Parts: sequence; C-alpha cells; structure tokens
Amino acid sequence: MAFDGITIASLVKEFESKLVGGRLYKIAQPEPDELLITIKSGGEQYRLVLSASPSLPLIYLTDKNKPSPMTAPNFCMLLRKHLQNGRIVSVTQPGLERAVHFQIEHFDEMGDLCQKTLIVEVMGKHSNIIFCNADGTIIDSIKRVSALVSSVREVLPGKAYFMPQTVQKAQPLSLGVEQFVAAIQNKPMPIYKAIYTSLVGISPIMAQELCYRAKVDGEVPVVALDSLQMARLAETFVDMVSQIRDGQFAPCVAYHKEAPVEFGALTLSLYDQGEYSLKSFDSMSALVEQYYAEKDSVSRIRQKSADLRKIVQTALERNIKKYDLQLTQMKDTEKREQFRIYGELINTYGYGLPEGSKSLEALNYYTNEMITIPLDETLSPKENAQKYFDKYAKMKRTYEALVTLTEEVKGQIEHLESIMASLDIAQAEEDLVQIREELVESGYVRRKAGKKEKVTSKPFHYISSDGFDIYVGKNNYQNDELTFKFATGNDWWFHAKGMAGSHVIVKTGPDGEMPDATFEDAARLAAFYSKGKGQDKVEVDYIQKKHVKKPAGANPGFVVYYTNYSMMIDTDISGIRQA
Repeated sequence: MAFDGITIASLVKEFESKLVGGRLYKIAQPEPDELLITIKSGGEQYRLVLSASPSLPLIYLTDKNKPSPMTAPNFCMLLRKHLQNGRIVSVTQPGLERAVHFQIEHFDEMGDLCQKTLIVEVMGKHSNIIFCNADGTIIDSIKRVSALVSSVREVLPGKAYFMPQTVQKAQPLSLGVEQFVAAIQNKPMPIYKAIYTSLVGISPIMAQELCYRAKVDGEVPVVALDSLQMARLAETFVDMVSQIRDGQFAPCVAYHKEAPVEFGALTLSLYDQGEYSLKSFDSMSALVEQYYAEKDSVSRIRQKSADLRKIVQTALERNIKKYDLQLTQMKDTEKREQFRIYGELINTYGYGLPEGSKSLEALNYYTNEMITIPLDETLSPKENAQKYFDKYAKMKRTYEALVTLTEEVKGQIEHLESIMASLDIAQAEEDLVQIREELVESGYVRRKAGKKEKVTSKPFHYISSDGFDIYVGKNNYQNDELTFKFATGNDWWFHAKGMAGSHVIVKTGPDGEMPDATFEDAARLAAFYSKGKGQDKVEVDYIQKKHVKKPAGANPGFVVYYTNYSMMIDTDISGIRQA
C-alpha cells in the first residue's frame, strides 16, 4: 500500500491530460498541511487535492469540496497572491521520484508574464508542498524545515530548492537489461528487496509483482538466481518500465474476501488468483480517493481526538492500578474468618494453657481437624483470643469497604472503556462533541468558557438484508437515547457481551418479529462497533428492549438485563447497507 513513483507517474499522466492549460480558479487550505485547488480547464472544473500530511500524504483529483477556515493561513494567502488565475503550463515528475512539479505562469504586479513552480513531495513524514521561483529559489513552503530539524536540506524562503539524495538508487526509466542486473546482482538480500532498495520509485509490492511476472520467487536471495532467471527478470523489468514510459497504466485494487489489501498503478497479477480478486479503476485519482478516504478520515479524527484520548487513557490506567491494588487488599482479607475461628477455639480450649505458651493444639469443630494456633506468649489466653477477634473485625470492616470501592472503581473502568470505544468509533469532528460533554459531566475535563457546542452527530443507520432499520449509537449519550427514548418495547436490542460497545436497535412491528438474517446483521454490527472488533468471533447478547433497564444514578450507556439470548458472530459488516 505504498504511494510509490509508479503511482505518481500514473497521476502525472492524468494531470497532463486534464489540467495542462487550465487556470487556477480557487486556492484553499482546509487543513494545516493540505491544499485544495480548483482548476478550470477545457470547459471542465477540477479540484486538485495536495496533502503533505506526515501520516497520509496524497495527491489526486476529486469532485468533492472541503470546508476551509474563515481566515486563510499565510501559505494559502501567498499562493493566492501569486497564482490566482495563473495557467498550468506543465505537470512533470523528475525521473520516477515521488514528487510532482506544477509549472504555472501568471502576470505579476507590473503586468509581466512570470513562471513559478509548485512542487509536491509525497515522501511520508518528509512530505511537503514547496513554492519556488523560476530559478529554483524557494519562496515558501507549507512546512518550513530549518537546519535544526534536518541536516540534509533546509526548506526555507530564499534557499535554493533541491531534492535530497540520502540513499543512492538508480533511476529505473533510464536502465536497460545490463544496468538492471548490475544494480541488484551484488545485494545480499532477497530479490524483491534488492529491487526496491536499488531502484527509485519502486515499492515492495511492485517489486514482488515484477518477480511474479518473471516467474521468480522474490523471497530467495539474489545469488540463488541462475543466469536464465536473471535474464528473464531483467527483460520483465524492461517491459514494465516500457509500460510506465508509454503511460499504459491499469489502476487496480486487490481485495481479499471484500477487504482491500493492496493497490497499484499497474495490474497486480500476483493477486489475481485464489481468494483474492482485482477491481479496476478508470483513473488513479478515483482509486486513491476511494482507497484512502476512510484511512484519511480515521487518521484526521485520531489527531483531533488525541487530547481526549490521552485524558481517557490516563484516567483508565490510574483506575486500573487502583482496582488491582484493591483486589490485592481484598485478597489479604480472606484470612479474616480464620482469625475469628482462632479466637473462638482459644476461648473454648485455652482455659488450661500453661503461662507463656507459644501455640495451642485444638480441634476445629467446623472441619473436625486438628489445627495449631500461634499465640503471643506475653498475653493471656483471653487476651490472645481478643487479639484475633480484633484482627477479624478490622479485616471484616476493610472487606466491606473494599466491596463497595471495587464496585465503584470497576464501574469507572467500564465507563472509561466505553468512552474509549466511542472515540474509536468517531468518524468526524462532530462525533467528538458528545464525548467531550460526557467527560465534562464525569469530571474528567473542565468545561470551556463560552457557548455550549451544538450536537449534530447522529447514530449510524443501516438497512438489514430484509429491509429492517438498524440504528447504532456512536457514544454513551446516543446509546441511552436509542435504547430508552427512540426504541419501543418490542424492538430488539443488541450488545457485545461483557465488553464496551454500542447499543444496536432494530425497529420492528408491534409483534417484534423479524427474520434470522436480520438478527445476524444486527449482531454483526454490535460485534463490529465494540471492543472486540478485531476478533474473528464475538459473543453478542440480544433481547427485546422492554427487558433492558437502567439503574438509578448509573453512568451513561450502562444498562442491566437478566434474561437474554446470545450468539457467536463474525465482525464482517461489508454486506450490510448503510442508509
């Protein structure tokens, strides 16, 4: 799943056909590290996404818009000043590097025609968007990099732009058979690794595809190849490079049982077999947008929820330590009954003990066994008995207090785990509003001064295979709302057994009847939206809503029920349609 040089080459070909000659109509910066440029070209309007996110750098065309901040950031204002209404002259890729150069011409303040270059580097955590003069001098960048941050290259206004070469790799587009062999043959590693570590822009998956096409086992060492195999591998490489150079791309995603596992700009033949299947796309942009949409959403929301996640995690760890300590203390009180029995037996049999005795042998009339009771030789039998009774009373008080305390702390742990599960479910910033409010109400977060945030988040809505409406709460407030205000008595309620998770409600008719397939769909949703999401099978409880109760004073989302059905179910919800 690498955004490699071949993917970039496919995108550049697409940009050349659609964007060259187009004018920059709007420039926006919806995220601190992302640009959204609207381009009018050939009677069409395109939106170009340029993201330098360290976790998910991307570049593609989309038809979707994104909300932007009321006040544009400085970098966005700079681009608007220079490039607004500018015309794209060319879109190029240096070799097979993971970078795209947009050459743009525009009129300056004096009315003279000028050229600027907008460079997008898609290089993981080092990704950047750099704006340069025609002579390669950096005007500014979306992320400034000083010498304190990088000893390899400074990315600052006034500095000369260059692409750093931290690892010596060959440019694939200029290699023939002999040069390819020379580049990999002396590498002490598996063949596929030798390929992607020796050549610019080749990802591990494309190196494995190359080996598969050449009918060579990519896992064997390079030295294990005979001359015939090496020649076949080199010829296959030259063919692949010819495909790239000629723009014969075939964007596709490989699926394993409906789950996407890899993507490529060329056909991934090694996945076109067995339980795997390939899905082709008309353009690389369409593939990238669909493939990364969910991943990007999850990445962004995890960044925005990081502060809440840290608060919950800290409180959770503190309560777990407290709970473990209380359980240890409770275990220590298990000897309390023994001390009571010691006191009773001393009172029963200790009247004839000699003064200064260190122990008493006595028959335990509860078990009909002989036991040895340690004594304090400085105390009388009566005082020894009272000493054991005092120990018993103290341990009994401790035990009774710990029973209450452990229940309270256990409830807090379960509550915090349910909030953590809600954070995992959250898909957009509005989903965090109710979670933050719950943390405020629970005393974990101090309320910010000002107007209370408006709640716009709604529960998930699915349609079962039989046409029944299924609703899934995204947080504890929504869980309570669904269960006790939205659902009626004969509706069915589902929840993962013994773990944090969403309440799932299936709306039924007055008789509460529904097909088995709908029961399974709802159970899958309850399993998927729970702490057990990563497991193969999850046990799910289900019961009609009228049997679900909420104890007085209970935390949000907490319910009790005493008679229920259960089923073991998988967490695959790909076949359930979302409304």
